[in-house]
Amino acid sequence: MKARIIKSRLFSWFVVIFLLQGCATVEQPLQSNLDSASVEVKDCANWFNNLDNTLEQAGVRDAGAYRIPGFPYLRVDRFLASFREEAGKSDPAFDAWIARLKELDNEARDYELSNLPEHYLGRKNSVKAKTDTCAAQLAKADITSLAKNQLITRAEVPDDYSDMNRAIGLYPLLRIFFANGVERWHKETIELFNRGGIDNNDTYIRYAPSGVIANAREIQAIFKNAANDALGIPRFDANAKETLFQTYAPVFEIETTGDFDRIGMLAWKGGESPDVLITQPRVYQRLAFTRYHGRTLVQLVYTAWFPQRPSAGTFDILAGRLDGLVFRVTLDNQGQPLVYDTIHPCGCYHMFFPTNRVETLIAPDSNSEWAFIPRNAPVLKDTQRLALRISTRAHYLIGLHPDDGGSGTVYTFVDDNELRGLPSGIPDLTHSSFGSDGTIPGTERGERFLFWPMGVTSAGTMRQWGKHATAFLGRRHFDDADLIESRFKIRSFSH
Repeated sequence: MKARIIKSRLFSWFVVIFLLQGCATVEQPLQSNLDSASVEVKDCANWFNNLDNTLEQAGVRDAGAYRIPGFPYLRVDRFLASFREEAGKSDPAFDAWIARLKELDNEARDYELSNLPEHYLGRKNSVKAKTDTCAAQLAKADITSLAKNQLITRAEVPDDYSDMNRAIGLYPLLRIFFANGVERWHKETIELFNRGGIDNNDTYIRYAPSGVIANAREIQAIFKNAANDALGIPRFDANAKETLFQTYAPVFEIETTGDFDRIGMLAWKGGESPDVLITQPRVYQRLAFTRYHGRTLVQLVYTAWFPQRPSAGTFDILAGRLDGLVFRVTLDNQGQPLVYDTIHPCGCYHMFFPTNRVETLIAPDSNSEWAFIPRNAPVLKDTQRLALRISTRAHYLIGLHPDDGGSGTVYTFVDDNELRGLPSGIPDLTHSSFGSDGTIPGTERGERFLFWPMGVTSAGTMRQWGKHATAFLGRRHFDDADLIESRFKIRSFSH
């Protein structure tokens, strides 16, 4: 009887998901603009239609931020999507929100046009100018209550899980077996952290930044002097950002048994995916934000790339081109660390390391991956960095401790956005590291053939910022706006 009920519910779920998938609409400008009596508005609506179709055909669509259906000059990420309610209540907040959405689209289109060969649409300067003019024209035409409500409703980023795969793959049943695997990984990882990594320090190469660490008073001054918009989101000048990234940059202690364990800069050499230049140690940096009970918190994101995860044998489903470690620092409103967390660029192996300034909240659902904490973050002195100990070949994070200095290799920073437009070797043409789906072609792993029922498309493949689903059980994204808020309580929060 129970088996029959389960089968019936699974079938019903499958039918609903199938119908929902089939209801997806083709993205286009607002119909009112396509049908507008204004020649200028109609021309601009058709311009965006043609532009987006061309970018799609050329395979240079940038997937980092979500294109809002009906508003081709705006894009949204999960952080900005969380401000929809505030944007609907206040004109200054709405204006600030719109400005941020335009920035996301401008940034993405700059990379898309830089990656687009000129034989598609002609000279890029002219295409860019036309696009900017039409964006302003459509924005002016869309200043109506109806369009505003439509925008607020539509400015929500879809999650990166395939409901269809979960339905076909019998997710409610198979998740039991995957839960056992997740639990086993947790136990093994905690054992490694308890050991402090591998004992033989002779096999480790130390990578450290060259900059100095600012003291707490200097960091507080940066936050105090930052200009906040009507949404409460701070803007930092170039010097302030450099100081923040230098101050909280980690030291990487990497167990090195081959070139596959050396970090470097990504470069395009004509292959399916970029190569890593290990002679040029680089760490990619990104300024991000999250929310905590209505307040915006700053996040500093550091990514180190390896040439590959080498195969451990004939049936190693985790091996493949490119690998890496993403390390993030979430700061309070005074610029002091609250929580550290890490993933690999595939979105895998999400771990949290809270400081003693936060309290971990109980998971509301025991059947979902919530917040795996191998250990709490160590207490650092004012002049210390956090050292991350990384294993050879698999590049697992296996320990973290206060850095005690020493010799090693100096790494420098690169803006993470540069991965969206690497030099191609052809004048005036760049090439994105990512495909139009937000993954890096050629980095697929064999695990995708086993893990697809969990809903993560092509599990193990390296991904673009904004495309990191980080849980097989339940739903969780690295850039969820409530990721920290829902898992940790700040013990004391300055006003």
